[in-house]
Amino acid sequence: MSSNRSLSQGVSRRNLLLGSAAAASALVASGVPGPAAAATSAKGASPAAAHGKASGSYITAKDGTQLYFKDWGAGRPVVFSHGWPLSSDSWESQMILVASEGYRAVAHDRRGHGRSSQPWNGNEMNTYADDLATVFETLDLRDAILVGFSTGGGEVARYIGRHGTRRVSKVVLVSAVPPLMVKTAANPRGLPIEVFDGLRAAQLANRSQFYKDVPAGPFYGFNRPGAKPSQGLIDAWWAQGMQGGHKSTYDSIKAFSETDFTEDLRKIDVPTLIIHGDDDQIVPIDAAGRASAKLVRNSKLIVYPGAPHGLTDTHKDRFNADLLAFIRS
Repeated sequence: MSSNRSLSQGVSRRNLLLGSAAAASALVASGVPGPAAAATSAKGASPAAAHGKASGSYITAKDGTQLYFKDWGAGRPVVFSHGWPLSSDSWESQMILVASEGYRAVAHDRRGHGRSSQPWNGNEMNTYADDLATVFETLDLRDAILVGFSTGGGEVARYIGRHGTRRVSKVVLVSAVPPLMVKTAANPRGLPIEVFDGLRAAQLANRSQFYKDVPAGPFYGFNRPGAKPSQGLIDAWWAQGMQGGHKSTYDSIKAFSETDFTEDLRKIDVPTLIIHGDDDQIVPIDAAGRASAKLVRNSKLIVYPGAPHGLTDTHKDRFNADLLAFIRS
């Protein structure tokens, strides 16, 4: 799909194409707190004793950020990384499946998202990857299947780029953002920077409405002729997004759109399954799934015809079957 059929066609043009100037002015007017506000504590967190120690449902990252995690079942670990601006709850259908099939399902809420604490700093891919490494090390996860959706696919790629595959035996990238979302001279199939400036402006202007427009439109393909929107999916997406921090999710737009994962993908040296819908209006398949498949050795690309970005829900039965088959292979 060409970049002309991008996210900017799905979400309200009024919201998405306000541009960088509007985003900058909205930032000043929005009352986003300055650095003195620093990190807020996790919602309901029981403080972990030290970096790399688990306390209840929280793991403490190296800078003191508390990362909420789920750890279901027992057996070979399957580790899930979620998309923006969601949380580990977005993986619940897959986690209950693999845990019921004799595997250990693990997922954490990325810093600034879900129930994790909301630090002012560190909302970028290197820190996200290092937080994931802390989860792996704290829970001593080995021989893991590492699964990343959308922004989580970038987190997975950067984790391997920085920490290797010593603890990972397989990788799954689903509707994932690598190798690079933004359009550049070297990446002509990417999306124009104005699309992401528009996302930032829309978030600052009215985050709650923006987080309703995205799932009601392009994320699940509910803006397509004949689509039957699920209010339940829309409400769940909104609830997860609003649980995340305003500053954290704002910063994450730059992280998922402007980070170049090309070299990270080249370092993946384990069997890799890439799944992408060819009607993905958020992360166009040509610049993402198909491009990634050319960079990752020993990879297999499965294209879901007509599938949107959020195919883990809209095409759940097929995706769950493909995921389980790959895990068992």
